[in-house]
Formats: sequence, structure tokens, C-alpha cells
Amino acid sequence: MTEEEQKLSPKQRSRRNFLGQSLFTAGAAIAAPSLLNSCQNKTVSASNALVEGETMIGLKINGQLKTLNIEPRVTLLDALRENLGLTGSKKGCDHGQCGACTVLIDGQRAYSCLTLAIMQEGNEITTIEGLATEDNLHPVQTAFLENDGFQCGYCTPGQICASVALLEEVNNGSVSYVTRDLTNPPELASLSESEIKERMSGNLCRCSAYNGIVAAVQQAAGQTPPSPAASIEHSQVG
Repeated sequence: MTEEEQKLSPKQRSRRNFLGQSLFTAGAAIAAPSLLNSCQNKTVSASNALVEGETMIGLKINGQLKTLNIEPRVTLLDALRENLGLTGSKKGCDHGQCGACTVLIDGQRAYSCLTLAIMQEGNEITTIEGLATEDNLHPVQTAFLENDGFQCGYCTPGQICASVALLEEVNNGSVSYVTRDLTNPPELASLSESEIKERMSGNLCRCSAYNGIVAAVQQAAGQTPPSPAASIEHSQVG
């Protein structure tokens, strides 16, 4: 206590302490919004830093142009699922080994987990959601349903997209590793089971619904697939 405070009466000292505490409280109340605004400004700055790392791109997906802001490192699969809500394409291995994320880019199959979204500007991207037209399923989708080409269904979108690309590849005269005569590519009507299995080998099915998948491709190719019982018997003999 200072000498000046000692000369004051207890009542005067109490009044001075009260005024001092009031001024301190008022100052804190005034300073608090400033401190809050300062923190908010720092938060906004941090948020702006993230936005500055993004770029605007336009993707043509299932016939519609979609504009989104993403970082250049975002894969096409993550852009489809997280930014556009197209969750039909599945994230399985995320390393291009299972095929669950297969989509069509300009009619050709591609693992969407291995390509960056920013690289696909100007390309026509088709996902499983874009194969059906209004209430009509794509013929390959119908074939998968009618031949039990799936069990849990997780890999099915990728399997179907790969099958659609397979049929187009055969139509265009594409050969495979098991094609015997490279000068005489197989046609859809004569596409063998071994050709289908080789051409679909990039899409894995944990449920092992391969017999149904092969039968579905055969039906979509215009062939008459064997009955499910015959397929099972053939696979056991093989």
C-alpha cells in the first residue's frame, strides 16, 4: 500500500478499489471482442490459404458439365464421390488393383483412383449412374441382373463399366493376350469364355461371382449363356 493510500480512510480505499476493478472489467469487456476478431481473422486467413490451393475445373460427367473447386492432387474417384455425390464408383484398394472404381473416359475403361480429376477436363466421363437412360437399364446392367453377376455388389459398378468397355473394344477389333490369331480378332458372337475372363481380369470379385459375370457378358454380347448349373459344373471340372 502506498503512502497516499495509507492517508485514505477505509471507506475511501474501498471506493477506489471498486472503481479500479470496474475499470479493469470494462477494459476487459472492450478488449474481448478485439481479441475475438483477431482470432477470427486468423481463422479466415487459414481458410483462405486452403482455398488458394484449389483450382476451378469443369468435368463433363454423364452428359452434364460439373464445375467444382478442388486441389490439383484430388483423384477423379474422390472428386466423384466426395465433391459430386456420385458414390456408385467404389473405393476398394485405392491402388488400381481391384477395379471397383472403374469408369469410362471417352468410352475407354479407366481406374478413377489412378487419375487426377484435373487431368480429365474436356473428356467425356461416364459412371455407373450414367449408363441407364430414364427408366431403362443398360443391356449390360440387365444381363448382370438376369445372370446373378454379383453377390455383395461392391465391385459390380466397376464390373459393369468394364464390361461395357469390353464389348466396345471387341466391336473395334481389339485383341487380347489370349487371342490366337491377331490378324483375325474375335467378334461378339464368337467371343470365347477365355477371352472374356482375360479381358475382365482387371476387375476382382471377392465373392467369386465370376461365372455369373462371364454369363452376363455373353448375354450382352448376343450369345446364349449356359444355365447357372452348367456354369458351376464346368468350373468344378476345370
